[in-house]
Amino acid sequence: MAEILKHAVPKAEVAASLDQVRETVAGVIADIRERGDAAVREYSEKFDKWSPGSFRLTAEEVEKIVASVPQQVIDDITFVQEQVRNFARHQLDSLGEFEIETLPGVRLGQKHIPVQAAGAYIPGGRYPLTASAHMTIVTAKVAGVPRVVACTPPTRRPTAAPQGRATRGWLDSGEIPAATVAAMHLAGADEIWLLGGVQAVAAMAVGTATMEPVNLIAGPGNAYVAEAKRQLFGEIGIDLFAGPTEILVLADDQADPFVCAVDLLSQAEHGPDSPAALITTSREVAEKTIAEVERILPGMPTRDYAEPAWRNHGQVHVVGSVDELYGLADAFAFEHVEVLTAEPRLALERMTQYGALFLGEGTCVSFGDKVIGTNHVLPTRGAARYTGGLWVGKYLKTVTYQEVTDTASQALLGRLCGRASRVELFEGHARSGDVRAARAAGDALPWHEA
Repeated sequence: MAEILKHAVPKAEVAASLDQVRETVAGVIADIRERGDAAVREYSEKFDKWSPGSFRLTAEEVEKIVASVPQQVIDDITFVQEQVRNFARHQLDSLGEFEIETLPGVRLGQKHIPVQAAGAYIPGGRYPLTASAHMTIVTAKVAGVPRVVACTPPTRRPTAAPQGRATRGWLDSGEIPAATVAAMHLAGADEIWLLGGVQAVAAMAVGTATMEPVNLIAGPGNAYVAEAKRQLFGEIGIDLFAGPTEILVLADDQADPFVCAVDLLSQAEHGPDSPAALITTSREVAEKTIAEVERILPGMPTRDYAEPAWRNHGQVHVVGSVDELYGLADAFAFEHVEVLTAEPRLALERMTQYGALFLGEGTCVSFGDKVIGTNHVLPTRGAARYTGGLWVGKYLKTVTYQEVTDTASQALLGRLCGRASRVELFEGHARSGDVRAARAAGDALPWHEA
C-alpha cells in the first residue's frame, strides 16, 4: 500500500484554471482568422510588448545576430544538433518503404512523404530555449520537410531605432534571444520569426498576408500555446498534446536523496505548474529528499518558478515493493521518468507508459532536455498512455499505393469486389469491380444499359 508524504493540489483546481485559458485562446484564434496580421500585431503588443516593423527576420539580420553569439555557444549548439541529427537519421533508417506482389500483377506499396511545411514553436520570453530549436527543426529537416517556419518570442520590450537608422533598433539592443536565433538558423529553419504565444501558433496554422500556413506544428510551450495547438488540431497536424513539463523519479533505498532533490527541481524550474514527483521504496529516502528540496530551494535563482511548482504540484509516494513502484509509475504516465534504482534497466521490461526513460544515476533528465540527442518534445498529462514523443516519423505521412496489371488478377478481384460490396449493399462499389472483371475476362454486365 502506497503512503503519500506530499500531495499535489487537487486535479479539479488545475482543470478550473484551464477554463480561462481555453476561452482566451479561442478568442485570439478567431480574431486572427478574421483580421490576420493586424490581430497578430495587436496580440504581440498586448502579451509581449513587441511590435517591430516585421516579425520575420531577413537573412542579413539573421547573419548579424548569429555573428553576435560567442563562438563557444555556436560550437556547443553545433555539437548538440549533430547528436539530435544522428539519432533522427537512425530513426529514419528504421522506417521501411516497400513494394510487394501479393498476386500475379498485383503490386502493393508503402512510402513515406514528408509534410511540405512545418511550424516549429520554440518557447522563450524569459529564457532562451535553444534546445527546442534542435528538437523541432533538425528533426523536420532530417525527415525531408522542405519548408520549416520557426517562431520564438522576444525576451523583452525592444527599444526604438535612432532616427535615420535603417536597421531596426532591437537588432543592437540585446532584446532578442540571439542564441535561439542562432540555433534556429544552424538547425536549418527556412523562415525565422520573432513572434510568440497563441498569436504565433495561430498565424502558422491559419496563415496571414505575410505568413503562408503550415501543415503541422511541433514544439513545447506554456498552457496557452498547448491549448492553441489543441484547438487547431484537425485543421493542421500537431506533434502531440502537451502541457507543463513533468518529472517522475523512481528510487530505491540505494538512491541518493540529494540527487533526487536536484533532479526534481531541475524540471520544476520550467514553470510554476510543472509537476515533480518521487516514488520510492524507502521512507528514509523520501523524507531526506523532501528535506533536501527544502534546503536547496531558497538559494535557487529560478525559485520563483520552482517553489510554486514544488509546493502545488510536487508529490512524494512511498511504496512497499519494486512491483508497486513500477505499477504506480505506469499509472502516472509521466513525460520524464528517471530511474535511480540498483537495476535501472528493469524499467525497460516493467514499464509501458512514459515519454522517455532516464536509466541510472549517470543519466539525468536534463541530458535529454539539452544535449544527449533524443527528442525532448514528449507527451504530458497522461498522453504517454497512447503516444510517444516527437520523432522523425511525426513529419512523415506513411502512404500506400496499389497497381493491378494482370488480367487474371483483375478478373478475380473484380468478381470478389462485386460480391463483397453487395453484401454491404454498396451497389456502386460492386459495379466498379464488375467493370474490371468484365474487361479482363469478358464477364457480362447485366446492369449495363446499352
